[in-house]
Amino acid sequence: MISLFYACNDDPLVIGFSPTIERLGAEEMIHTKDHKTAYIFDPWHFLGRKRRRLMDESWAALFREHILCELPVNKVAPYFSDGMGRPTKELYTALGVLVLQQMLDLTDEETVSQLAFNLQWHYALDIADETDEAKYLCAKTLWNLRSVVIENHLEQHLFERSTDVLARVFKVDTSKQRMDSVHIKSNMRRLGRIGIFAKSIHAFLVNLKRQHEESLGNLDQGLVERYLPEKALGCFSLVKPSEAEKTLERVSGDLFHLVQRFADDPQVSSMYSYRTMLRVLKEHCEIQEEEGGPAEVKVKPSREIPSDSLQNPSDPDATYDGHKGQGYQVQVMETYCTHEDEKERDKTLNLITHVEVQPACESDAHALIPALESAIERGLAPEEVLADSLYGSDDNCQKAEAMDIEIISPTMGSVKQETISLSEFRFSDRGKIIACPQGHVPVRTKHKKNRYTAAFECSDCTACPMRQGCPVKPGKKHCHLRYDDKTMRIANRRTIEHSAQFKEKYRWRAGVESTMSAYDRTTGVKRLRVRGFPAVRFCATLKAIGVNLMRATAVRKARRAGQDPAQGGRLSLQSVISVVKEHVASVWGVAKLIFSPFACPKGTFQAHFAL
Repeated sequence: MISLFYACNDDPLVIGFSPTIERLGAEEMIHTKDHKTAYIFDPWHFLGRKRRRLMDESWAALFREHILCELPVNKVAPYFSDGMGRPTKELYTALGVLVLQQMLDLTDEETVSQLAFNLQWHYALDIADETDEAKYLCAKTLWNLRSVVIENHLEQHLFERSTDVLARVFKVDTSKQRMDSVHIKSNMRRLGRIGIFAKSIHAFLVNLKRQHEESLGNLDQGLVERYLPEKALGCFSLVKPSEAEKTLERVSGDLFHLVQRFADDPQVSSMYSYRTMLRVLKEHCEIQEEEGGPAEVKVKPSREIPSDSLQNPSDPDATYDGHKGQGYQVQVMETYCTHEDEKERDKTLNLITHVEVQPACESDAHALIPALESAIERGLAPEEVLADSLYGSDDNCQKAEAMDIEIISPTMGSVKQETISLSEFRFSDRGKIIACPQGHVPVRTKHKKNRYTAAFECSDCTACPMRQGCPVKPGKKHCHLRYDDKTMRIANRRTIEHSAQFKEKYRWRAGVESTMSAYDRTTGVKRLRVRGFPAVRFCATLKAIGVNLMRATAVRKARRAGQDPAQGGRLSLQSVISVVKEHVASVWGVAKLIFSPFACPKGTFQAHFAL
């Protein structure tokens, strides 16, 4: 339970009273505002008709109308005390600030400034009060609130609530969806193997100096001077390729020496930096021990290093992907529209329905089923899902079929042109072969569990002109073709891939690449300011909310532009009042300029004309 969450000297000490604040008692500590109750008097009347129209067409209006009141304040409130410490900031505002910060890719300092002075933020967060309590949030408070959300994995609730609301408001058709992944990087430097060893030793020596300075003094000073100073680390980045192997052996030997030196010291061996060195040693080296001789360390070849090995001591959760490099990956599933008319597509919201952050070493094949289960649980289940071949494994297709979902995906690998595919054989309804591509009928067929065998006459196979590429293999008495259910399903899928119907459906998968591009251009997801899996997951998830919000804003604008003028052109009473007030204010301003001399203090008027 956090009780001193907002105890920051930068925040105002006086909490102003607002009639819209819900108070359960005279000294309530948790503040929430009722954003569903309308104002008696419009607090935004000063904007004028034109600026108000721009505001209502922006993302701020959409966020205020549909997202703000749905933020999961009830999930955050239990982590604060209602009887100890300072009162919290208004929690809807606080959670909204976290979403807007990630959507616009802002630093903490920029976020504080935007909340204090940006009118669009005030409109989006429904802040009408001109008080520091309402419009000021110090950087420490922002950091603490973000820590609460990250540590308790509450960003998923934020995403699901906002996505479900947009799906309902825009009546999104979730029957057709597509899925892909994007590689992202945390705020860490890319290190080679020498850099990983050197950085791990440096971090250990720094911590050893802080916590056990006496132990540091007992070490070889040459080793300490080689790794402890910051400037010394730069030497390892200047190693020539011809000297890389020799340098790697030396740094691995130094790391092994430190691990052995403090292995029996419980205080030092319990340090995080020591455990990091131990992890690097196990992942990159082999310890060779001979009877009667000292243990020696040998560096493993690069191909033997696991993909989930440490990439940088500053981010122990980052892993490696052989195709995309170091970092993390985000699994994204979204809806799509197949309408040929571009104007109709502009009026249809392509909504991101699922976001999941994974280590970069994870295979895409493991992400499909959890995404489908999540969509089904939230009532956003698809009927068809477009995905690339990694998602479309036979196992995934079978599991999806049990959920009444069709996976439209090409199969892995390819078949040589001169090879006869199993799909070219003729099958019965029960999956047994009734004829080969040349029309020869099998002598007998056998089915046991999920395996099939078809026997052909050797004389027919020997004289066959296609025997070089035929999967039928010669036996003692007959030539046999053996296959199972999985092989037959894959063969059938390969046949379907060449059909016009499959190509027409699958051509819409390419649109997910534009989503990944917008995901990065709009929110900067590919290069984050944070490190560690929990923080990366938080940022990537909230940035997906930003993409949905920006898309929904564009769709609403397109729908309003396409409305019938007879229906969309009618002015509401509030609009009429705004127009009248604007004209009255304009006339009043001119009148003040004309008659201002008559309002001058006594003596000023005569002095003016005397000049």
